[in-house]
Amino acid sequence: MSDGNAEATTTKAPRGFWGELWDAVSPRTVALISGVLLLQMAFILSYVGAFHAPKPQRIPIAVVAPAQVSARVTGQLNAVPSGPLAASAVSSQQQAERRIKDGEIPAALVVNPSGSTDRLLVASAAGTSEVSAVEQVITTLEARQHRSAAVSDLVPLQSGDGRGLTGFYLVIGWIVGGYLVASLLGVSGGARPATTRRAVIRLLAMVPYAIVSGLGGAIVVDSALGALTGHFVALWWLGALLVLASAAVTMAFQVLFGVLGIGLTVLVFVVLGNPSAGGAYQAGLLPAFWRAIGNALPNGAGTDAVRRIVYFGGHGIGRHLAVIAGYAVAGVIVTLAGSLRHDRSPAVAAA
Repeated sequence: MSDGNAEATTTKAPRGFWGELWDAVSPRTVALISGVLLLQMAFILSYVGAFHAPKPQRIPIAVVAPAQVSARVTGQLNAVPSGPLAASAVSSQQQAERRIKDGEIPAALVVNPSGSTDRLLVASAAGTSEVSAVEQVITTLEARQHRSAAVSDLVPLQSGDGRGLTGFYLVIGWIVGGYLVASLLGVSGGARPATTRRAVIRLLAMVPYAIVSGLGGAIVVDSALGALTGHFVALWWLGALLVLASAAVTMAFQVLFGVLGIGLTVLVFVVLGNPSAGGAYQAGLLPAFWRAIGNALPNGAGTDAVRRIVYFGGHGIGRHLAVIAGYAVAGVIVTLAGSLRHDRSPAVAAA
């Protein structure tokens, strides 16, 4: 009897602070907190790494000049230390203007052989940071030769599109909406859908949401604010595709990795996708890593797609649509395949 009381007393004895802490904070919680910390550090590294020292790198520019001086001018531009420009000769000013208006290049230098004032043709809609960098390099070179360049903006920004950032924020809003609603469904109904049928239902539910989201974004930037006007329908359906892609990828990550899939979604779309998207700084001013991944992610593909729809007649948009659609299709396939595998697992069968 007394032994039993002693045993009970021993069982109820306090275990001390560290024992209570270990009971309160499980190893799984510690692992999740560590994952959040790593994601936070990756966020800081990615954004600061991309933006802390923007430097022009081989920004394409056309040169229009008489045959006897074309090679010399092109060579001078390409020989600038650290290689800020990638100059190539074109046969006429008309050809240079066409390439600018199609969004192939952001600028062209038209040399005046009979005077000291050349013309620098630019498209500020291609990216104000990139165009400003080109102007700075050309102005410096011209001054060294006691020349000057008069700037002509062939594709200016719309009056409501301050610094050309509207498209970037529009795309970010669409992508955030897509992965947030997919994450919400995962949190409320289980990160991994219980059955393949449930996964199909979740994916189908994303379609009307994506359509409404695309419509809402187009209304805000066009009808409500007048920031990007004249391309309502094209922006609407681009937005729907972006929302569907981000939602499908989020679901796929959750099927594969459970709750951790939400963290991977943030890694892809926020940590890597946003700084490389060409918003504040276009590809020509980003370090090599971010420049390489920019258009391979929906953020960058979507941002440049908006820019090309609004300002460049949709030229070159096909490859961006293919990238975004590829993420959507891959997300759907992985979600369904992962759910089907879960359906056939022994644990599910036993249940």
